[in-house]
Amino acid sequence: MVDNKVKNIAILGSTGSIGTQTLDIIEEYPERFHASVLTARRQWELLARQARKFMPKRVVIADHSLYAPLKEALSDLPIDVAAGEKAIAEAATLNQVDIVVTAMVGYSGLIPTIEAIKAGKTIALANKETLVVAGEIITRMIKESPSEIIPVDSEHSAIFQCLVGEKTSQARKIILTASGGPFRNMSREQLENVTVADALKHPNWDMGAKVTIDSASMMNKGFEMIEARWLFGCPPDKIEVVVHPQSIVHSMVEFNDGSIKAQLGVPDMHLPIRYALGYPERLSTDAPGLTLSQYSNLTFQAPDYGKFPLLAYAFDAIKAGGNMPCLMNAANEKGVAAFLAGRIRFTDMPRIVSHVMENAPFISTPSLDDLIKSNSVALSMADEWLAGHSS
Repeated sequence: MVDNKVKNIAILGSTGSIGTQTLDIIEEYPERFHASVLTARRQWELLARQARKFMPKRVVIADHSLYAPLKEALSDLPIDVAAGEKAIAEAATLNQVDIVVTAMVGYSGLIPTIEAIKAGKTIALANKETLVVAGEIITRMIKESPSEIIPVDSEHSAIFQCLVGEKTSQARKIILTASGGPFRNMSREQLENVTVADALKHPNWDMGAKVTIDSASMMNKGFEMIEARWLFGCPPDKIEVVVHPQSIVHSMVEFNDGSIKAQLGVPDMHLPIRYALGYPERLSTDAPGLTLSQYSNLTFQAPDYGKFPLLAYAFDAIKAGGNMPCLMNAANEKGVAAFLAGRIRFTDMPRIVSHVMENAPFISTPSLDDLIKSNSVALSMADEWLAGHSS
Protein backbone atom coordinates (compact mmCIF):
# COMPACT_ATOMS: atom_id res chain seq x y z
CA MET A 1 0.00 0.00 0.00
CA VAL A 2 1.30 3.45 -0.93
CA ASP A 3 1.66 5.88 1.98
CA ASN A 4 0.03 9.10 0.79
CA LYS A 5 0.99 11.05 3.93
CA VAL A 6 3.28 13.99 3.25
CA LYS A 7 6.62 13.15 4.84
CA ASN A 8 8.46 15.87 6.68
CA ILE A 9 12.17 15.87 5.89
CA ALA A 10 15.00 17.28 8.00
CA ILE A 11 18.06 17.95 5.86
CA LEU A 12 21.19 18.25 7.97
CA GLY A 13 23.56 20.01 5.60
CA SER A 14 21.06 21.47 3.15
CA THR A 15 23.56 23.79 1.46
CA GLY A 16 25.98 21.03 0.42
CA SER A 17 25.90 18.82 -2.65
CA ILE A 18 23.64 16.10 -1.21
CA GLY A 19 21.48 18.66 0.59
CA THR A 20 20.77 20.75 -2.48
CA GLN A 21 20.00 17.65 -4.54
CA THR A 22 17.64 16.42 -1.81
CA LEU A 23 15.79 19.71 -2.12
CA ASP A 24 15.53 19.02 -5.87
CA ILE A 25 13.73 15.77 -5.05
CA ILE A 26 11.41 17.48 -2.56
CA GLU A 27 10.57 20.06 -5.23
CA GLU A 28 9.95 17.25 -7.71
CA TYR A 29 7.37 15.63 -5.40
CA PRO A 30 5.65 18.44 -3.46
CA GLU A 31 2.67 16.19 -2.75
CA ARG A 32 4.96 13.62 -1.08
CA PHE A 33 7.61 15.59 0.82
CA HIS A 34 8.05 18.81 2.78
CA ALA A 35 11.38 20.26 3.92
CA SER A 36 10.64 20.74 7.61
CA VAL A 37 14.18 21.41 8.87
CA LEU A 38 17.18 22.87 7.05
CA THR A 39 20.65 23.23 8.57
CA ALA A 40 24.04 24.46 7.40
CA ARG A 41 27.48 25.05 8.84
CA ARG A 42 28.36 28.51 7.48
CA GLN A 43 26.49 29.25 4.24
CA TRP A 44 23.79 31.38 5.85
CA GLU A 45 22.85 33.31 2.70
CA LEU A 46 22.11 30.15 0.72
CA LEU A 47 20.32 28.71 3.75
CA ALA A 48 18.14 31.84 3.92
CA ARG A 49 17.26 31.53 0.22
CA GLN A 50 16.37 27.87 0.70
CA ALA A 51 14.21 28.73 3.69
CA ARG A 52 12.30 31.37 1.72
CA LYS A 53 11.63 28.87 -1.05
CA PHE A 54 10.73 25.79 0.99
CA MET A 55 9.30 27.37 4.16
CA PRO A 56 10.63 24.91 6.77
CA LYS A 57 9.54 25.04 10.39
CA ARG A 58 13.13 25.52 11.58
CA VAL A 59 16.52 26.49 10.20
CA VAL A 60 19.80 26.12 12.08
CA ILE A 61 23.23 27.56 11.36
CA ALA A 62 26.09 25.76 13.13
CA ASP A 63 28.29 28.85 13.42
CA HIS A 64 26.91 31.03 16.23
CA SER A 65 28.49 34.14 14.72
CA LEU A 66 26.18 33.86 11.71
CA TYR A 67 22.95 33.62 13.70
CA ALA A 68 22.20 37.36 13.65
CA PRO A 69 22.34 37.89 9.86
CA LEU A 70 20.35 34.68 9.27
CA LYS A 71 17.73 35.71 11.83
CA GLU A 72 17.46 39.15 10.24
CA ALA A 73 17.15 37.71 6.73
CA LEU A 74 14.17 35.60 7.81
CA SER A 75 12.61 38.03 10.29
CA ASP A 76 9.46 38.49 8.18
CA LEU A 77 8.74 34.75 8.03
CA PRO A 78 7.23 32.35 10.63
CA ILE A 79 10.40 30.23 10.73
CA ASP A 80 12.26 29.29 13.91
CA VAL A 81 15.94 30.22 13.64
CA ALA A 82 18.59 28.64 15.87
CA ALA A 83 22.36 28.27 15.99
CA GLY A 84 24.95 25.79 17.19
CA GLU A 85 25.72 22.10 16.83
CA LYS A 86 23.45 21.22 19.76
CA ALA A 87 20.56 22.94 17.99
CA ILE A 88 21.23 20.88 14.87
CA ALA A 89 21.05 17.66 16.88
CA GLU A 90 17.83 18.83 18.55
CA ALA A 91 16.26 19.75 15.20
CA ALA A 92 16.71 16.14 14.04
CA THR A 93 14.44 14.97 16.86
CA LEU A 94 11.42 17.25 16.29
CA ASN A 95 8.12 15.40 16.51
CA GLN A 96 6.94 16.36 13.04
CA VAL A 97 10.11 15.08 11.34
CA ASP A 98 9.69 11.70 9.60
CA ILE A 99 13.00 11.33 7.74
CA VAL A 100 16.38 12.79 8.64
CA VAL A 101 18.78 13.19 5.72
CA THR A 102 22.25 13.28 7.25
CA ALA A 103 24.10 15.21 4.56
CA MET A 104 26.64 16.86 6.87
CA VAL A 105 30.28 16.27 5.96
CA GLY A 106 32.70 14.56 8.31
CA TYR A 107 32.64 13.84 12.05
CA SER A 108 30.03 16.57 12.64
CA GLY A 109 27.30 14.20 11.42
CA LEU A 110 27.81 11.69 14.25
CA ILE A 111 25.94 13.23 17.19
CA PRO A 112 22.90 14.44 15.19
CA THR A 113 22.55 10.94 13.72
CA ILE A 114 22.71 9.39 17.19
CA GLU A 115 20.04 11.79 18.46
CA ALA A 116 17.82 11.03 15.45
CA ILE A 117 18.11 7.30 16.16
CA LYS A 118 17.20 7.87 19.80
CA ALA A 119 14.09 9.69 18.56
CA GLY A 120 13.15 6.75 16.32
CA LYS A 121 13.53 8.62 13.03
CA THR A 122 14.18 7.05 9.66
CA ILE A 123 17.73 7.98 8.66
CA ALA A 124 18.59 8.62 5.01
CA LEU A 125 22.31 8.27 5.61
CA ALA A 126 24.66 10.28 3.42
CA ASN A 127 27.30 10.87 6.10
CA LYS A 128 29.87 8.09 5.78
CA GLU A 129 31.84 9.16 8.81
CA THR A 130 29.02 8.28 11.23
CA LEU A 131 29.56 4.56 10.60
CA VAL A 132 33.30 4.91 10.09
CA VAL A 133 33.75 6.47 13.51
CA ALA A 134 31.08 4.62 15.52
CA GLY A 135 29.76 1.76 13.39
CA GLU A 136 29.47 -0.73 16.24
CA ILE A 137 27.64 1.73 18.49
CA ILE A 138 25.28 2.86 15.71
CA THR A 139 24.53 -0.73 14.69
CA ARG A 140 23.65 -1.64 18.27
CA MET A 141 21.44 1.42 18.65
CA ILE A 142 19.54 0.64 15.44
CA LYS A 143 18.78 -2.89 16.67
CA GLU A 144 17.28 -1.44 19.85
CA SER A 145 15.32 1.37 18.16
CA PRO A 146 12.35 1.67 15.77
CA SER A 147 14.70 3.77 13.66
CA GLU A 148 16.05 2.40 10.37
CA ILE A 149 18.86 3.44 8.06
CA ILE A 150 18.34 3.77 4.32
CA PRO A 151 21.69 4.42 2.62
CA VAL A 152 22.01 7.39 0.26
CA ASP A 153 25.54 6.84 -1.06
CA SER A 154 25.19 5.47 -4.57
CA GLU A 155 27.28 2.39 -3.76
CA HIS A 156 25.40 1.48 -0.61
CA SER A 157 22.06 2.23 -2.22
CA ALA A 158 23.07 -0.20 -4.97
CA ILE A 159 23.99 -2.91 -2.46
CA PHE A 160 20.77 -2.28 -0.52
CA GLN A 161 18.74 -2.63 -3.73
CA CYS A 162 20.58 -5.82 -4.71
CA LEU A 163 19.71 -7.33 -1.32
CA VAL A 164 15.99 -6.48 -1.38
CA GLY A 165 14.13 -9.78 -1.52
CA GLU A 166 17.28 -11.79 -0.77
CA LYS A 167 18.53 -13.50 2.36
CA THR A 168 21.62 -11.62 3.46
CA SER A 169 23.01 -14.90 4.80
CA GLN A 170 23.24 -16.09 1.20
CA ALA A 171 25.38 -13.13 0.12
CA ARG A 172 28.95 -14.32 -0.39
CA LYS A 173 30.65 -11.03 -1.19
CA ILE A 174 30.00 -7.32 -1.61
CA ILE A 175 31.71 -5.71 -4.61
CA LEU A 176 32.17 -1.95 -4.21
CA THR A 177 32.86 -0.08 -7.43
CA ALA A 178 35.13 2.96 -7.53
CA SER A 179 35.64 5.42 -10.36
CA GLY A 180 39.33 5.62 -9.46
CA GLY A 181 39.10 9.40 -9.39
CA PRO A 182 41.08 11.82 -11.56
CA PHE A 183 44.46 10.24 -10.79
CA ARG A 184 43.86 6.57 -11.54
CA ASN A 185 46.24 6.60 -14.52
CA MET A 186 49.00 8.64 -12.86
CA SER A 187 52.21 7.22 -11.43
CA ARG A 188 53.19 7.60 -7.78
CA GLU A 189 55.82 10.13 -8.84
CA GLN A 190 53.25 12.23 -10.68
CA LEU A 191 51.00 12.29 -7.61
CA GLU A 192 53.70 14.20 -5.72
CA ASN A 193 52.98 17.29 -7.80
CA VAL A 194 49.20 17.31 -8.35
CA THR A 195 47.39 20.50 -7.39
CA VAL A 196 44.17 21.14 -5.51
CA ALA A 197 42.54 22.14 -8.80
CA ASP A 198 43.63 18.82 -10.32
CA ALA A 199 42.18 16.86 -7.41
CA LEU A 200 38.85 18.68 -7.57
CA LYS A 201 38.25 17.64 -11.19
CA HIS A 202 36.31 14.42 -10.65
CA PRO A 203 35.64 12.73 -14.00
CA ASN A 204 32.09 11.55 -13.27
CA TRP A 205 30.52 12.96 -10.12
CA ASP A 206 29.60 16.43 -8.88
CA MET A 207 30.40 16.45 -5.15
CA GLY A 208 31.57 18.80 -2.43
CA ALA A 209 35.27 19.59 -2.04
CA LYS A 210 35.99 17.27 0.89
CA VAL A 211 34.34 14.22 -0.68
CA THR A 212 35.97 14.97 -4.03
CA ILE A 213 39.44 15.02 -2.46
CA ASP A 214 38.64 11.79 -0.62
CA SER A 215 37.62 10.27 -3.94
CA ALA A 216 40.89 11.38 -5.56
CA SER A 217 42.88 9.71 -2.74
CA MET A 218 40.50 6.70 -2.65
CA MET A 219 39.98 7.34 1.06
CA ASN A 220 36.32 7.72 0.14
CA LYS A 221 36.23 4.10 -0.99
CA GLY A 222 37.87 3.07 2.26
CA PHE A 223 35.13 4.88 4.16
CA GLU A 224 32.52 3.16 2.02
CA MET A 225 34.04 -0.24 2.72
CA ILE A 226 33.78 0.40 6.48
CA GLU A 227 30.26 1.73 6.04
CA ALA A 228 29.27 -1.41 4.10
CA ARG A 229 30.76 -3.58 6.83
CA TRP A 230 28.31 -2.12 9.36
CA LEU A 231 25.29 -1.50 7.14
CA PHE A 232 25.20 -5.04 5.81
CA GLY A 233 26.92 -7.03 8.56
CA CYS A 234 29.67 -8.07 6.16
CA PRO A 235 33.24 -8.71 7.39
CA PRO A 236 35.89 -6.69 5.54
CA ASP A 237 37.49 -9.76 3.98
CA LYS A 238 34.17 -10.31 2.15
CA ILE A 239 34.19 -6.80 0.66
CA GLU A 240 36.05 -6.31 -2.62
CA VAL A 241 36.86 -2.95 -4.19
CA VAL A 242 37.08 -2.75 -7.98
CA VAL A 243 37.90 0.28 -10.11
CA HIS A 244 35.13 0.91 -12.65
CA PRO A 245 35.96 4.18 -14.47
CA GLN A 246 32.58 4.55 -16.18
CA SER A 247 30.64 4.76 -12.86
CA ILE A 248 27.63 3.01 -14.39
CA VAL A 249 27.62 -0.14 -12.22
CA HIS A 250 27.22 1.39 -8.77
CA SER A 251 28.02 -1.80 -6.84
CA MET A 252 27.30 -5.52 -6.84
CA VAL A 253 26.54 -8.45 -4.57
CA GLU A 254 27.78 -11.98 -5.23
CA PHE A 255 25.63 -14.79 -3.79
CA ASN A 256 26.54 -18.27 -2.64
CA ASP A 257 25.32 -19.85 -5.90
CA GLY A 258 27.88 -17.81 -7.83
CA SER A 259 25.43 -15.33 -9.32
CA ILE A 260 26.07 -11.59 -9.12
CA LYS A 261 23.42 -8.87 -8.93
CA ALA A 262 24.37 -5.35 -9.94
CA GLN A 263 22.56 -2.03 -9.85
CA LEU A 264 23.20 0.25 -12.83
CA GLY A 265 22.31 3.86 -13.49
CA VAL A 266 23.58 7.21 -14.63
CA PRO A 267 26.14 8.82 -12.27
CA ASP A 268 23.60 11.15 -10.68
CA MET A 269 22.97 11.34 -6.92
CA HIS A 270 19.33 12.28 -7.47
CA LEU A 271 18.67 8.58 -8.15
CA PRO A 272 19.77 7.12 -4.76
CA ILE A 273 18.32 10.12 -2.89
CA ARG A 274 14.98 9.58 -4.61
CA TYR A 275 15.10 5.89 -3.76
CA ALA A 276 15.90 6.57 -0.09
CA LEU A 277 13.10 9.10 0.36
CA GLY A 278 10.52 6.96 -1.45
CA TYR A 279 11.51 3.56 -0.04
CA PRO A 280 9.96 0.99 -0.23
CA GLU A 281 8.22 2.59 -3.20
CA ARG A 282 10.10 3.52 -6.35
CA LEU A 283 9.01 7.03 -7.31
CA SER A 284 8.34 7.68 -10.98
CA THR A 285 10.41 10.40 -12.59
CA ASP A 286 10.89 12.08 -15.94
CA ALA A 287 14.63 12.38 -15.33
CA PRO A 288 16.68 10.77 -18.12
CA GLY A 289 17.74 7.21 -17.48
CA LEU A 290 20.64 5.08 -18.65
CA THR A 291 21.12 4.44 -22.36
CA LEU A 292 23.28 1.33 -22.48
CA SER A 293 24.15 1.77 -26.15
CA GLN A 294 26.23 4.80 -25.15
CA TYR A 295 28.54 2.54 -23.14
CA SER A 296 30.20 -0.01 -25.40
CA ASN A 297 32.78 -0.85 -22.73
CA LEU A 298 32.29 -1.31 -18.99
CA THR A 299 35.65 -2.14 -17.45
CA PHE A 300 36.77 -3.34 -14.03
CA GLN A 301 40.22 -3.62 -12.50
CA ALA A 302 41.86 -4.03 -9.10
CA PRO A 303 42.87 -0.85 -7.27
CA ASP A 304 46.52 0.03 -6.75
CA TYR A 305 46.87 -0.03 -2.97
CA GLY A 306 50.48 1.10 -3.19
CA LYS A 307 49.59 4.22 -5.14
CA PHE A 308 46.53 4.90 -2.97
CA PRO A 309 47.66 3.85 0.54
CA LEU A 310 44.67 5.44 2.29
CA LEU A 311 42.47 2.67 0.90
CA ALA A 312 44.83 0.11 2.45
CA TYR A 313 44.79 2.03 5.75
CA ALA A 314 41.01 1.80 5.84
CA PHE A 315 41.20 -2.00 5.65
CA ASP A 316 43.87 -1.93 8.36
CA ALA A 317 41.68 0.29 10.55
CA ILE A 318 38.54 -1.83 10.37
CA LYS A 319 40.54 -5.02 10.97
CA ALA A 320 42.09 -3.45 14.07
CA GLY A 321 38.66 -2.26 15.18
CA GLY A 322 38.13 -0.28 18.35
CA ASN A 323 38.84 3.42 17.98
CA MET A 324 41.22 2.97 15.03
CA PRO A 325 38.70 3.98 12.32
CA CYS A 326 37.86 7.07 14.40
CA LEU A 327 41.54 8.01 14.60
CA MET A 328 41.96 7.45 10.87
CA ASN A 329 38.94 9.59 10.03
CA ALA A 330 40.03 12.52 12.19
CA ALA A 331 43.56 12.50 10.77
CA ASN A 332 42.17 12.37 7.25
CA GLU A 333 39.86 15.33 7.89
CA LYS A 334 42.86 17.38 8.98
CA GLY A 335 44.88 16.21 6.01
CA VAL A 336 42.19 17.09 3.49
CA ALA A 337 41.69 20.54 5.03
CA ALA A 338 45.45 21.18 4.95
CA PHE A 339 45.73 20.06 1.32
CA LEU A 340 42.77 22.23 0.27
CA ALA A 341 44.44 25.16 2.04
CA GLY A 342 47.68 24.58 0.12
CA ARG A 343 49.68 23.70 3.23
CA ILE A 344 50.72 20.19 2.16
CA ARG A 345 51.07 18.03 -0.93
CA PHE A 346 48.50 15.46 -2.00
CA THR A 347 50.87 12.66 -1.00
CA ASP A 348 51.25 14.08 2.51
CA MET A 349 47.69 13.14 3.44
CA PRO A 350 48.50 9.42 3.85
CA ARG A 351 51.56 10.37 5.90
CA ILE A 352 49.41 12.27 8.40
CA VAL A 353 46.95 9.38 8.68
CA SER A 354 49.74 6.83 9.10
CA HIS A 355 51.38 8.95 11.82
CA VAL A 356 48.18 9.18 13.84
CA MET A 357 47.20 5.53 13.40
CA GLU A 358 50.64 4.37 14.52
CA ASN A 359 51.02 6.66 17.52
CA ALA A 360 47.60 7.51 18.99
CA PRO A 361 46.37 5.47 22.00
CA PHE A 362 44.38 2.42 20.88
CA ILE A 363 41.12 1.50 22.66
CA SER A 364 39.72 -1.92 21.76
CA THR A 365 36.15 -1.42 23.03
CA PRO A 366 35.50 2.32 23.04
CA SER A 367 32.43 4.04 24.42
CA LEU A 368 30.97 7.07 22.69
CA ASP A 369 32.91 9.29 25.12
CA ASP A 370 36.08 7.38 24.21
CA LEU A 371 35.44 8.05 20.53
CA ILE A 372 34.84 11.76 21.16
CA LYS A 373 38.15 11.92 23.05
CA SER A 374 39.93 9.86 20.37
CA ASN A 375 38.73 12.28 17.71
CA SER A 376 40.21 15.20 19.68
CA VAL A 377 43.49 13.37 20.28
CA ALA A 378 43.83 12.51 16.59
CA LEU A 379 43.12 16.08 15.53
CA SER A 380 45.79 17.36 17.93
CA MET A 381 48.34 14.83 16.71
CA ALA A 382 47.59 15.75 13.10
CA ASP A 383 48.06 19.43 13.96
CA GLU A 384 51.44 18.60 15.52
CA TRP A 385 52.51 16.76 12.38
CA LEU A 386 51.35 19.67 10.22
CA ALA A 387 53.28 22.16 12.36
CA GLY A 388 56.47 20.33 11.52
CA HIS A 389 55.81 19.58 7.87
CA SER A 390 53.60 22.31 6.38
CA SER A 391 55.00 24.42 3.57
